[in-house]
Amino acid sequence: MPHTQKNKIEALIQKGVHIPCPESVEIGKDVQIERISGINVTIHTGCKIYGAKTLILSGTTIGEETPTTVKNCLMGSAVRLKGGYFESAVFLDHAEMGSGAHVRQGTILEEYASGAHTVGLKQTILFPFVTLGSLINFCDCLMSGGTSRKNHSEVGSSYIHFNYTPNQDKATPSLIGDVPNGVMLNQPPIFLGGQGGLVGPCRIAYGTIIAAGSVYRRDIPKPNQLVMDGAMRHASISFNKELYQNINRILENNIIYMGNLIALAHWYYYIRRLWANDPMKVALNDGLLETLQSGLDERIKQIKLFSEKMPQSIDEYKKMMSSPDRHPSILDAKQALYDRCDALTAFCKNAFPPSSLTIDDQFFAAMDCAKKESYVESITSLDELTRKKGSLWLQSIVDAIYQGAYKIIPECQPGNKHG
Repeated sequence: MPHTQKNKIEALIQKGVHIPCPESVEIGKDVQIERISGINVTIHTGCKIYGAKTLILSGTTIGEETPTTVKNCLMGSAVRLKGGYFESAVFLDHAEMGSGAHVRQGTILEEYASGAHTVGLKQTILFPFVTLGSLINFCDCLMSGGTSRKNHSEVGSSYIHFNYTPNQDKATPSLIGDVPNGVMLNQPPIFLGGQGGLVGPCRIAYGTIIAAGSVYRRDIPKPNQLVMDGAMRHASISFNKELYQNINRILENNIIYMGNLIALAHWYYYIRRLWANDPMKVALNDGLLETLQSGLDERIKQIKLFSEKMPQSIDEYKKMMSSPDRHPSILDAKQALYDRCDALTAFCKNAFPPSSLTIDDQFFAAMDCAKKESYVESITSLDELTRKKGSLWLQSIVDAIYQGAYKIIPECQPGNKHG
């Protein structure tokens, strides 16, 4: 064991961290001891802790079921990472992940969000109380809904969010719930039944139940629906992966998703920071914003890669046209996306806080007055008028992104039946 590592382990133990088998634990040379609380923190046998950004608040337990690797993760109070690999993710108070987890960049689990064993996450945001079963792959999506630990949105075991298309792109983020209403913790839960899947990009309304065994491919804009989709019929048809016939829906869902990320960033920047009352909690809130920024950067990267496929798609579409004199609007939409994608993504990036999309002062004052010790308790105790003001403020941010995007690329406006 290198001397510097031994010193770090000894320093943690002296600080109060419980390490039952110190000789089995590895602490990276870049880990900052001052970013690890000494109050009721336990690091179990076989764990590896790396990264200068790693932050561990009081009451957190790592590796209670199986050896665990943590790299540049930020953990609030009473977090439990029971086993697996965790990198560049944020876990807020009382979040939990079972053994066999594989959690990567851009992931945020808010208060009491959890996953059972063998769950894979990347660029995933779970709002408070959202619960994932076992054997799940749930990347590139945001899920909200529910009001408590007993009334929560849930994803059944053996579920997949399909985030990579046969066209070989990942412009596929799905919005399951939303940010403006979801942050208020007063919406009906969403249930995605086990042994099923969702083909991104999709938007799913609150109160939706997708029956077990369904692989769903459409948006569900109407709330409180029970939907199901059976096995597909046998078919064998030609497929051209360069063609892309539904770019307007793909683009719209990506714009709305980015708008929701930007709205959530404003919520973190102005509202969650009210609970950042010591240096460790300030660092945790800063980590939330940094993680959201990486999430927006990922969506920008993927929509740019998607746009770069448009020239080839235009050529393939023209080959299929029965008359060379026709010029359907889908060609204009594809060309506009290719020509102006950089302007679109720059517009979204510039909207990240602090930006011109400032907070409603009356709502901020009301939140400051309503603040209790616990974030969740504070939000769940808000009166309906305050909640409505907050949701309207956040929705105005989403709307500003939506409207600004289509000023840049009006040819891709929804309603074009060819898109």
